[in-house]
Amino acid sequence: MKSSVRVAIVGTGFSGLGLGIKLKEAGYNDFVILEQSDDIGGTWHENHYPGCACDVQSALYSFSFEQNPNWTRMYARQEEIKAYLKHCAEKYGLMDHIQLNTHVAGARFDERRHRWTVETCDAPALWDYMTQRNMVAGDALDRSDDALPTMSTIKADIVVSGMGGLSTPAYPSIEGLENFQGKQFHSQHWDHDYDFRGKRVAVIGTGASAIQFVPEVAKDAAHLDLYQRTAPWIVPKPDRPIRPLERALFKRFPQSLNAFRQSIYWSLEARVLGFVGDPRILKIGELQARRHIRNQIKDKTLRKKVTPDFHFGCKRVLISNNYYPALAQDNVDVLTDGIREVRANAIVERNGEERPVDCIIFGTGFKAQDPIPKGMVKGRGGQDLLEAWADGAEAYKGVTVTGFPNFFMLMGPNTGLGHSSMVYMIESQIQYVMDALKKMDRHGWQSVEVKPDAQSRYNASIHAKLGDSVWQSGCKSWYVNENGKNTTLWPGFTWQFRQQTRRFDARQYLCEPSAVSISAAAPAM
Repeated sequence: MKSSVRVAIVGTGFSGLGLGIKLKEAGYNDFVILEQSDDIGGTWHENHYPGCACDVQSALYSFSFEQNPNWTRMYARQEEIKAYLKHCAEKYGLMDHIQLNTHVAGARFDERRHRWTVETCDAPALWDYMTQRNMVAGDALDRSDDALPTMSTIKADIVVSGMGGLSTPAYPSIEGLENFQGKQFHSQHWDHDYDFRGKRVAVIGTGASAIQFVPEVAKDAAHLDLYQRTAPWIVPKPDRPIRPLERALFKRFPQSLNAFRQSIYWSLEARVLGFVGDPRILKIGELQARRHIRNQIKDKTLRKKVTPDFHFGCKRVLISNNYYPALAQDNVDVLTDGIREVRANAIVERNGEERPVDCIIFGTGFKAQDPIPKGMVKGRGGQDLLEAWADGAEAYKGVTVTGFPNFFMLMGPNTGLGHSSMVYMIESQIQYVMDALKKMDRHGWQSVEVKPDAQSRYNASIHAKLGDSVWQSGCKSWYVNENGKNTTLWPGFTWQFRQQTRRFDARQYLCEPSAVSISAAAPAM
């Protein structure tokens, strides 16, 4: 392990690997990528539940500089995306920069030295420690506990978070859950050794992950109870295998693959007109979703249960061809009364009915409003990042936060999408970070920190646009925090975001010159 680096990157998903590739291309080799898992891939390594796949077309859900002619399906599955990321890391020489099984416990900015101290520990040892204490991801560590794994430190001029917003699993608060004696796990921590045959399974949650794994579990389970709080809007998934002849064409003529990619990009961009333009346009999608329910579910009572009561697009619109048929199976019940409590081997609904259960699967998503755990990042004056975000996460261009010099985020606040590929947004943010780094070196700045008024003005403009969007039309979603503030989504076209992140706008920053540059600029005596 290096004890000192120019850049420390957290995470080996698209964000961390993409930045690492661009650093190497620009001649920066003094960097490390810290990964808490035992392999690279970020969310595409962590999430491996049955049916896991992307909901953006493969040709667009990939780096523009490393387009893949070998995708086998229009919508790639988890194992294929992970293999693609592994290919990118190996091709661009990143493996020597990646440190696996390394948990980042915290990062603290040293105001005197203008550097970050990143604290790490052995991830497997930490998981064992947390398991023994019944802790889950995001729980604060007791630093006074002698059993806590030994910490190591890395000094870094710059820290970049590539953790993403959907990385910390969310668990529901249900009375008696700790008393359950059967098997239980979150979709991100799937137990592939568990045999569902002959078992009564309870699935809690109906988000993007659940609609993918429920059909797979229903194939084997003796019975599946799906506890639904809110029905999602679902439209058909236009998926199919990519034929060998098509793949051969893409490989021989890369321009054809790029043209295909561009056609997908612009067709998805058109959706913005409904999300933040005229919501009446979304009626077309709603009609398609309602027809999808009618075509796949014959039972009128079940149809009513799975039909949302909020505006189409207010929550994430999902795609699936096999979810509704799975719910219509004889061994599946959709339950909407809510859960009162969990007992040793059963779940009790609010109506008093007790239903026996062997296994509980949480399809309850992630802590999108708290993407970085409390206590992990501390800036000037020891301020915790979550304290700075007391009213909701916000950043300048989704990348930098006032009070946290030399700290950059990829997939930060209000850079998420409801309509297109996050890889496009990630590449835009990487360009911004790279330009910042180059200007720091060119001008001899030892730190850059966005000005408070610049961050305030930027976020005021973002939320003014969000106020007219369908996402603020009244439904409860992970896009919006408890105060009604949308901290996750970008309210516009992705090409507009790319335009504003093309250059690092230093005038909006406090740029601290290094002692060396000050000395060089001083007049001779």
